[in-house]
Amino acid sequence: MHDPRIDELARQLVRYSTATKKGENVLIELFDVPEEVGIALVREVRAVKATPFINLHSARIEREMARGATETQYAVAAKNALHQMKTMDCYIAIRGSHNVNELSDVPSKNMRMISSKMRPVLNERVNKTRWCVLRWPHPSMAQSAGMSTEAFEDFYFRVCLLDYAKLKKGMDVLGKRMTEAKEVHITGPGTDLRFSIEGLPGIPCGGTHNIPDGECFTAPVKTSVEGVIQYNAPSIYQGIAFDNVKLEFKQGRIVKATSNNSKAINKILNTDPGARYIGEFAIGFNPEIKEPMRDILFDEKIAGSFHFTPGQAYEVADNGNRSAVHWDLVNIQRPEYGGGEISFDGEVIRRDGQFLPKALHALNY
Repeated sequence: MHDPRIDELARQLVRYSTATKKGENVLIELFDVPEEVGIALVREVRAVKATPFINLHSARIEREMARGATETQYAVAAKNALHQMKTMDCYIAIRGSHNVNELSDVPSKNMRMISSKMRPVLNERVNKTRWCVLRWPHPSMAQSAGMSTEAFEDFYFRVCLLDYAKLKKGMDVLGKRMTEAKEVHITGPGTDLRFSIEGLPGIPCGGTHNIPDGECFTAPVKTSVEGVIQYNAPSIYQGIAFDNVKLEFKQGRIVKATSNNSKAINKILNTDPGARYIGEFAIGFNPEIKEPMRDILFDEKIAGSFHFTPGQAYEVADNGNRSAVHWDLVNIQRPEYGGGEISFDGEVIRRDGQFLPKALHALNY
């Protein structure tokens, strides 16, 4: 039996998230998701008199391609993908691989090469189209979240179909506060971090780029970051699981990186010079997402969290950093995770995960 929530989600992605208009081209990329999802999106795109295009992907086939990848091969793939992306107005991607570790045995040098070759395609999509990306629920995600499959599906649709418009006023205030701020100080267990965001805009995100959503981001002045950060949310990057990531900074550069797999993390950070600088600082506040599940599209929106991202900066909040890496690492500051504070220019904006200024109370969980 068809789940009507799929149609509701498709409608939100097309009409709200990407605001698709008559006559536009929409690229839909589907990674191991049910056919019903693609059909619903195609129908919804056509309903607004736009033109749908579909790319279908398989994680297992992608793994096999990556294991034997060559620079010549991915130069051609990137050229073709970039040509296609340049003809698109909107982009919707849904990823549903059943194994988040599918790429764990792909040689790291291959992953670095693929990321580097495909980065222009990603940049074109992020900077030139109206885009939205999301995951699709399946039992392995439910397992990572510590839920039954049915309970996770209900959670998934609840967070994805959140009324993001209700958060808009608070998000806009936070974006303005970030834009006006000069110095940021973050403290918490294992964390004492200072950096400047002067001259860089705060960008509120409420269901128009990622689903689930609920964050406001900017970037630090590239060479301003000083101190240490201890992340307390687990992460997966390039198919490798990481825990207890700790980074130390001097003049913006990561000078020391440790984790449960310090060798692997340093390989990633040595991908290129920009991988050891920060490209994004963001504050998360989705009230429905409380616990990490090693899925960054969910984890970076956790209520009471922030993420501090080694690698590529977004052009809309551009500190000039360029890298094939963009790794959103998350720190949760709610009391049960040890608490912590974020201050702008000496004023505490959020303590133990709760915003203190009255104008931001609507963003509290």
